[in-house]
Amino acid sequence: MLTSKVKWKSVSLSVVWLFACYVFLGEGAGIKGSHCIHHYPKPDELLHPVHLEPAHIMKKRSVDQPLRILLYYDRSMYRLDAEKFQLINNTVLPEAVHFWEQALMVRKTEKVIRLNRKCENNQVFYRKGDPHSYCKNSCEPKTMCGEVEVPEEHLEVCRTCNSSGMDCGIVSSDPGPGIEGADFIFYVSAMETERCHKGLTVAYAAHCQQEAALDRPIAGHANLCPESISTKPQELEILLSTVKHEILHALGFSVSLFAFYRDSNGDPLTPREDNGKPLLNEKLQARQWSEQVIRSVLRPNWTIHGGVVNKTVQVMVTPKVVQEVRRHFNCSTLEGAELEDQGEEGTALTHWEKRVFENEAMTGTHTQNPVYSRLTLALMEDTGWYTSNYSMAQPLAWGKNLGCEFVTRSCKHWMDSKRARNVTIHPFCNKVKRDPLETECTDDRSSVALCNLVEYAQPLPPFYQNFDSIPHVVPGREAYYGGSVSLADFCPYIQEFTWRAKNIVVRGSHCTYPENNPHPDKNFALEVYGNSSKCFDHTNQMWEERSCRQVRQWQHWGSGCYEYKCQSGRLHIIVANHTYTC
Repeated sequence: MLTSKVKWKSVSLSVVWLFACYVFLGEGAGIKGSHCIHHYPKPDELLHPVHLEPAHIMKKRSVDQPLRILLYYDRSMYRLDAEKFQLINNTVLPEAVHFWEQALMVRKTEKVIRLNRKCENNQVFYRKGDPHSYCKNSCEPKTMCGEVEVPEEHLEVCRTCNSSGMDCGIVSSDPGPGIEGADFIFYVSAMETERCHKGLTVAYAAHCQQEAALDRPIAGHANLCPESISTKPQELEILLSTVKHEILHALGFSVSLFAFYRDSNGDPLTPREDNGKPLLNEKLQARQWSEQVIRSVLRPNWTIHGGVVNKTVQVMVTPKVVQEVRRHFNCSTLEGAELEDQGEEGTALTHWEKRVFENEAMTGTHTQNPVYSRLTLALMEDTGWYTSNYSMAQPLAWGKNLGCEFVTRSCKHWMDSKRARNVTIHPFCNKVKRDPLETECTDDRSSVALCNLVEYAQPLPPFYQNFDSIPHVVPGREAYYGGSVSLADFCPYIQEFTWRAKNIVVRGSHCTYPENNPHPDKNFALEVYGNSSKCFDHTNQMWEERSCRQVRQWQHWGSGCYEYKCQSGRLHIIVANHTYTC
């Protein structure tokens, strides 16, 4: 069997077929992708840390127990229609939770978790020698975690002091039984909230309470947007990856948690104030991390259309991340892993940079084949709260071994320098989508794909103008063209897509989903989508249908999905029940 995609050759199908006279009904080909807007909790939304055990006891405990996540459903989950609930309850949530329970190990929580109650106006007192917090005057009647009301049985007793910090004591003497046998509790709702209507939001999540000794998140919430949940089999991969992505925001990959990261000994990477917390960044409304976590790095000589500028990027510089990112790109001088610098609050800083890490699942938008790589597992280990099981990492092909220049210079510089040497500009591209539709294959041959270079209604900002000239584009119009994924600095690259009719998805371009098979009346290339299919290139000439009366050129050519098998070290491609050996 062929197991290494870098050994795959470009296989051309040069078979001539005779067709009857068909009428081609055009379908629109659209590039997929939506931004993740992580609504991280602001300091005034977070309750005070939960006391479980003293820090000196927890630090001594090995980080070697599989993470245990307990799900708690809000009533809104049961209002989902039956098909959506079955998909979420039986497949998506169990698989997403199981993945992180296998991928991450933690210091085992020996004590029952009882979450803190919300205080009136979030005002608390601390008493010397007492690890618990006391609400000023009274506790709120409800404690929320995201959209979900935390049940009484999960809550600690209500402790209060008067407005002077005196007369402190327990108001209710009966704590709930708490949460036993778990390290993290995840409250899940399914409400069509205002956030759901922003962009193409499918789900969002964040943590809501941390434990006091080492700052690890111990409770979080996720809201699933009912109208955005698709039950189509070909969209399951993205839905599952989205939920895994959101869980990880709650577990540690969040701008609201960077300042709480710790080293391998359990000591803070960011200095603390007298109140035990890092300084507040007023602009971000998040605790400010130190340069041991994220550092600003200058990228000089950043090439754009018309000249060179300086670019400052934010780079994750924790030890395991640095080790993994240098290994991945084969660049021993790389400072760390670049974070996203575009998008609104909740996208920038709290995801990997899309231009550098394209289909890594913790970038700010899912475009194709999302993978959770060694880099993301390294970050979770660098929180100081987890040890990562790297056997769960999925391979990331994007940028692999392409060197320092790929990461530290603009995509325009990359494309210009490659063209000057008369070599491929891969993984970037410069083909504008036009009729007839000329498709290609993704690197792993899992999908039919297009160069996502498109024309915009307005010129792109100068910083993101990546071309001096483009084939088949009128000179002087280059500023209007860029990749369809804005988070990738408008750099164009090969991407899988969907066919749409009247803005409704007809099918996708991923080869392994039988649901993507073209309608028989439109299957001019005799494609077969299914578990045994891969993408293969056609000849480099436009195909024609011929009959006695006319010759018609196809409106889609270049690549297609076909069944294949590997036997005796040879690749066999199956087309219309005929086998062609390469």
